[in-house]
Amino acid sequence: MFSTGQLVFALCFIVGFVAVMIFVYRKDLALHKKYYKGSYRILIAFLLFIAALFVVKFLTKDKV
Repeated sequence: MFSTGQLVFALCFIVGFVAVMIFVYRKDLALHKKYYKGSYRILIAFLLFIAALFVVKFLTKDKV
């Protein structure tokens, strides 16, 4: 499916990308704390909404 070179490239890319993202996030951590205070509430509300959609889908599914 994938050659060895492609797999090695993908692994190197993922490791490098994650490393850069961690570095950039730590660099901007002070700004995140200042400007995005309380944003976790929005995330929780969004996840609860998605969970509610799944519950509604499960409850209204036709039972054969």
